[in-house]
Amino acid sequence: MNTIMYIKGSPRTERSHSRQIARAFISALQSKDPELRVDERDIFTMNLPSFDGLTIKGKYNIMHGREYTPAELEAWSAVEAIIEDFKSVDAYVFAVPMWNLGLPYRLKHYIDIVTQPTYTFGINENGYFGMLGDKKAFVAYSSGGVFPDEGNPLETWNFQSSYLRTWFSFVGITKVQEVFSRGMLMDGGPQAKEQAIALAERIAVDF
Repeated sequence: MNTIMYIKGSPRTERSHSRQIARAFISALQSKDPELRVDERDIFTMNLPSFDGLTIKGKYNIMHGREYTPAELEAWSAVEAIIEDFKSVDAYVFAVPMWNLGLPYRLKHYIDIVTQPTYTFGINENGYFGMLGDKKAFVAYSSGGVFPDEGNPLETWNFQSSYLRTWFSFVGITKVQEVFSRGMLMDGGPQAKEQAIALAERIAVDF
């Protein structure tokens, strides 16, 4: 593993719980491998192209071999540039807070940009298949409340990790490690975050 991409899904910088955990994981990786390159992508400061009518029209005209305008080509080329950047690394680290039971809107925007047919997923007679199977990911999740994965009705409220797990599978990233810091707005929040950081550092040893 030579290069990882650190995708910052929270705009809270040093106050972000998910970013603190992700940073601890990356620091542990770099202690193990000082030559590791880390490409940071802050999705709240990135220039993410709008997925508007012009971009959609350019996408289908270009992909279907139809005539397209220079403006359509420019719009779709901006999407392609982000896709190629995303695909250029060996592994990913995501810092993902829960917003309104799901993902921050800018992270969803980024995912919508990079999730494109023939680029990150394909379709054949057997259905959809992912195209990023040689890559792996680590995700640091945080949430103000507690949303158990199993055995509790609140698990159905979790559109954060449930969505990302589905998306990873869809694009073919099957080697995914996760750490959760839940209940950040509750009395046990600081202890839960410390435990999450310690777990992230342990996972880094064999990542």
